[in-house]
Amino acid sequence: MRASTLGFLGIAFSMCLSIGCGDDDATVVNADAGDGDGDGDGDGDAGDAGEVDAGPGLPDLDSSWLTIEPGGETICARGDDFRFFARGGSVNKLVIFFDGGGACWSAETCGFGEALFSATAEETLDGLEGGVSDNDDPENPFRDWYQIFIPYCTADVHWGDNVATYTPEDGGDDIVINHKGRTNVQAALDWIQEGFEKPETIFVTGVSAGAYGSIGWAPHIIEAYPDSEVIQLGDCGAGVITETFFEDSFPSWNAEGFLPDWIPALDIPIEELALEDLYIGIANHYPDHFFGQYNTDHDENQILYFVAMGGLEEDWSPTMRGKIETIIDGADNFRSFIAGGEKHVILPYDEFYTYASDGTRIRDWVADVAAGEPVENIDCGDACAEPEIIER
Repeated sequence: MRASTLGFLGIAFSMCLSIGCGDDDATVVNADAGDGDGDGDGDGDAGDAGEVDAGPGLPDLDSSWLTIEPGGETICARGDDFRFFARGGSVNKLVIFFDGGGACWSAETCGFGEALFSATAEETLDGLEGGVSDNDDPENPFRDWYQIFIPYCTADVHWGDNVATYTPEDGGDDIVINHKGRTNVQAALDWIQEGFEKPETIFVTGVSAGAYGSIGWAPHIIEAYPDSEVIQLGDCGAGVITETFFEDSFPSWNAEGFLPDWIPALDIPIEELALEDLYIGIANHYPDHFFGQYNTDHDENQILYFVAMGGLEEDWSPTMRGKIETIIDGADNFRSFIAGGEKHVILPYDEFYTYASDGTRIRDWVADVAAGEPVENIDCGDACAEPEIIER
């Protein structure tokens, strides 16, 4: 999974309801198998989900990953085909997972190629075997849910709608990047809406750059499924950026006009918006839904890119904490989990089951969130230099 290679990208916030994307006849290709069983109660106890019988309003998917090729206008950064992945569950609950993998917004950053961002959706399925994707683990709270995995290959945190041409200052060849993240996501959501009539619960999450995809698209998903419980959790996307980042990135992605304009609190100029504004505005507009973030106190990747943007390493953690506190103070239905150490991204990895903070495993906290149980804000406090580990 590529989210571990690039962290950060604290950007913001947009989305659309009106992008028509994808093809009516998407191609479905068999992918790597993975099965498991669970009882669907959110506590990870064993049941039997190896064979899936689709119920009313559910797609006919078994427990193996399938590759969906939507075609149409979907595309990756350098012209490769876009695809996403889906597998069946045993309950009417759905995980929508936004992958991460960096971004670019200039000739300099886009010229580094895959050193700075993921440009294809070819290999992402190889990473779908640990953490919340491990359906063989009896503690996985999502092992019996339907799961959709949306790769990230457009260098725009899933929100762009532009074909950008970047001209290097040294006179080299132009660099053309398809910042078409919104087109690709909309194609996946169109497919989801065709197959899922009314999921009981939808867990919208994402890692690294995908964390911003999860909060940016959450209002869209809530509007599409007004009778479903929608839960949003961003994994390691705290939005700590420098003041000039919006000016540099948003015009390149054509992201300025895609705020959820039906939310009055977000009707402000994009350059004045911060990630905490987005979380507070969305959470207050949808008070019956849960919103949250997971971060580590010394996230090595988020710090790396903050420094690359001109920030100071020692400023990252207090700035991150200030943003989290602002959201907590501004939205009653937002919760945060801050763990010690520097690991970037937790959900796709086995550490999901052992990392803890203040005596609470992240796995147990997420399981309670997914089950609709109340949770507290968790913080490593004065013991943040190293992760707390609770062995199984």
